[in-house]
Formats: sequence, structure tokens, C-alpha cells
Amino acid sequence: MNLETMSLARQVDFVFRQLEEELVHAVAGTVIIHIRNNAVGKYGVRHNPIESKNGEIGQSEQGMTVSQVQAFRQMAIDSLKLKRNWTHGEILYDFSVRSSSGAWSASILFESNYNLANGMFRYQPKYSQQALRDSL
Repeated sequence: MNLETMSLARQVDFVFRQLEEELVHAVAGTVIIHIRNNAVGKYGVRHNPIESKNGEIGQSEQGMTVSQVQAFRQMAIDSLKLKRNWTHGEILYDFSVRSSSGAWSASILFESNYNLANGMFRYQPKYSQQALRDSL
């Protein structure tokens, strides 16, 4: 797969398809996508919460269903329409499932990154006094 020829939306779709098994039954967490030159560099899921009682990890609550994960994927793709004029950064999709109703919610955070070293401020060595005298 050549990322340079794929739109960012198709790349996000690919990411969510790769993470689908991990997201099914997840109660809450964050999907993290790092972007460089409008291409996905790395991605993953930060799972939350894993509860323990009396030092033992218990059975987790019911998390996302397959249809909820598919809706989450579509929401992530649609959210890219809100991304404006940046090519480097991160997208974070926070999600959670309410145990009582089974309803899910998500929020999106865009973070743009810039590197000042690549901008207009480059180190320019100053001429020495001797070099100035020699040029005159």
C-alpha cells in the first residue's frame, strides 16, 4: 500500500479497519493517529479503563459493538472535513460506552505541529571584523 497516493480519509478508514478487533468490546479509550505530510505515520489505541478489585482484574463491562465501531469509523472519516491547512500533527478520537444504556459518545481533537527550524529562522553566521576589513 502506497500512502502517498491515498487520501487521508482512505488512510483513516484503513487505520480503523486495522483497529476494529481491538475496538470491539472496548469500554473507553483514545484512538491516536500521527500524521506527517498528510500521511499516517503511526496509530494505536489507548484503552481505558481496566478496573481491578482487591488486586484482581475483573470482567470488563460490555463495550462497543461491531456496528458502533463501524459508525465510529465513519465519524472519524467525516471529521476530516474539519481539518484545515495543516499537514503535520495528531488526531485523537476519545470514545466511551455508557454501561447502562449501551450508547456511545466520541470527541475529536486535532493537533497541528510545526517545526520552526524548517521555517524562516536559519542560523546565519556573522562576519568577523577581520573578514569585513578584508572585503573593504
